Amino acid sequence: MRASSLDDPRLLKAFRNLEEAVSLQRRRLFDEADKAFARVVKKNPDYFDALHFYGLFKYQQGQFTDALRLVAKATKINPGSANALSSLGVILAHLGRYGEALASFDSALALDPNHLQALSNRSNALNELGRYEDAIESSDRILKANSKHSEAYISRGAALFRLHRYSEALECYERCLQFNPAYATAWVGRGNVLFDLRRYTEAGSAYEKALALKPDFEQGWIGRGHVCQQYKRYDEAFAAYEKAFALKPDVGTEALRLNAKMFLCDWSNFNTERANVILSVKNKKGHLDPFFFLAISGSAEDQLQCARSWITAKYPAAPMPLSDGARYSYEKIRVGYVSADFRPHATPALLTGVLECHDRTRFETTGISLGPDDQTDIRKRIEASFDDFIDVESLGDREIASLIRSKEIDILIDLMGFTQNSLTSVFAYRPAPIQVNYLGYPGTMGASYIDYIIADPILIPERAQPFYTEKIVYLPNSYQANDDKRLISGRAFSRAEFGLPYNGFVFCCFNNSYKIFPDVFDRWMGILKKVEDSVLWLLEDNAIAAKNLRQEAAVRGVNPERLIFAGRLPPAEHLARHRLADLSLDTLPVNAHTTGSDALWAGLPILTLIGDTFAGRVGASLLNAVGLPELVVSTPQEYEELAVDLAANPEKLAAMKQKLSGNRLTKPLFNTQMYTRHIEQAYLAMFERYQTGLAPADISINACL
Repeated sequence: MRASSLDDPRLLKAFRNLEEAVSLQRRRLFDEADKAFARVVKKNPDYFDALHFYGLFKYQQGQFTDALRLVAKATKINPGSANALSSLGVILAHLGRYGEALASFDSALALDPNHLQALSNRSNALNELGRYEDAIESSDRILKANSKHSEAYISRGAALFRLHRYSEALECYERCLQFNPAYATAWVGRGNVLFDLRRYTEAGSAYEKALALKPDFEQGWIGRGHVCQQYKRYDEAFAAYEKAFALKPDVGTEALRLNAKMFLCDWSNFNTERANVILSVKNKKGHLDPFFFLAISGSAEDQLQCARSWITAKYPAAPMPLSDGARYSYEKIRVGYVSADFRPHATPALLTGVLECHDRTRFETTGISLGPDDQTDIRKRIEASFDDFIDVESLGDREIASLIRSKEIDILIDLMGFTQNSLTSVFAYRPAPIQVNYLGYPGTMGASYIDYIIADPILIPERAQPFYTEKIVYLPNSYQANDDKRLISGRAFSRAEFGLPYNGFVFCCFNNSYKIFPDVFDRWMGILKKVEDSVLWLLEDNAIAAKNLRQEAAVRGVNPERLIFAGRLPPAEHLARHRLADLSLDTLPVNAHTTGSDALWAGLPILTLIGDTFAGRVGASLLNAVGLPELVVSTPQEYEELAVDLAANPEKLAAMKQKLSGNRLTKPLFNTQMYTRHIEQAYLAMFERYQTGLAPADISINACL
């Protein structure tokens, strides 16, 4: 029934009752309005306008299931209403059913091509579906009709931002703010672009502007949290994420909030909050950054679920891959390495020696840099290590992918995975026939377009293979590259310079504070209690974490003064100070990675407890490759007992250190030449499979002399 004609008294009465309900809604008498709408619909179940308006009312009240039912019925009664079809799309989008929402918006636009609201909502749905180019086209249609349409600029800016076309995205937000300077969403969008451009002070100002205009805008609080996190103001980051979570609870914000607390070593309600995040991932309630989740979960199965959800939501495979199955036939295999971290960073510290050792007669290497040139010595050394080096920081994702495709690279290496400033979206375009997850991210990416992950038999045992979407390339020793040219300062530090006891036993752990879990700390305190005059030497990433850890020590009956904190030093001096410690203690569920190699390269043994995930088995991988498997234990009790035993038996520990001293230049871990030959064998095996038309498969590389 429609109220197009009011000659019928029954229709007239229904129309007037509907007007009354709408009036109550406008006067914010929501309970009375709900009852009035319900009466109209009950008496007139086929009244299109009543169903539509009541559905919109339910949507505004947050009753989305009822809203969907009512508006869907309205569109069946009157399938020719572009407005109702647009409303249906809005509700479907809010429920995360973006594909259905898009279909509804398209139906509305088929009826009314100039329906700007449907076009605007369509752009938003396309953004959510990862169809950013289409979202831009949809926004452009709006702006052609109305050059001051704020929502179109927002949607267009969001799509350009996701494509990392930053200058264009920034222009969109700034144009929007010219017309509407009080639009908080535009300020947040601007902040997001500036944050990705590493212009953190400006980003922070944009978020503050948004919050001044709209104090309950959760995205503004999240942005503020990101900026504070970047400056290591973790207490302020936590407060910002806490505010965002209170305004709009979801698993992503809850994980951010927990991550900030972990950097602070604030373990209040830790087990409950950690369990909540893990359960949300298990139950597929939202999606969160897999890199955060690595530090929260010790389950490979859960990490796979998290990665798949993230890829589906953020980085789906491009519908038309750039690589068309062509097999290049150049004299050399072309290998491209993609990273935003060609600078002083853990990945180049490990990999640069391998890049320099590549066999130039068989391989042609290209560095694809996503980050700025900081003019440092390591940047210059990295650039020189490649046959070709391309700075693509100013290009958008598709431009980068197209450039890579034009280079006809055979094997494209993602050195970042889901770490900060990575561009997974470039790999989603499939610019190379073979794409590999290597070194930077210790876990599966859950993406169909990543063919291989570089690992070793310890990192990914056979039982764990189902939890990786990539095929696994097993190197014979450790997956981790190392540079045997890394300099260790010749400066002879004294223990007194760092506040360490002259004679006492020094345990140390230079891992980031977020890796320290309460149960690990319990073991550490148990060790200190059993080893008289011993101390624990930790990296001080932030003063609040140090304060909290000292408080936690006191709670466990250990004098807080036995925790000694070290500031950051240049790499060569940091390596040298390891010599002041007696034994390094590893963490779980995330082990020391580059930090572990630092200790072993400096001659300091590490005690590690092996876990169930890639990130929790790196310590075991390193120790086996350096010939010290006896320092790998499988239970917390063994961990504590062995630490105490080594501290109580100086001769045993001295023999361990002597063994490490002899092994570091003879065993595989720090043999850069050998490692390079192994990784080249891996590349060759991948290449040969592809050239012969075989699909990716697990590959095991044999050790070479």
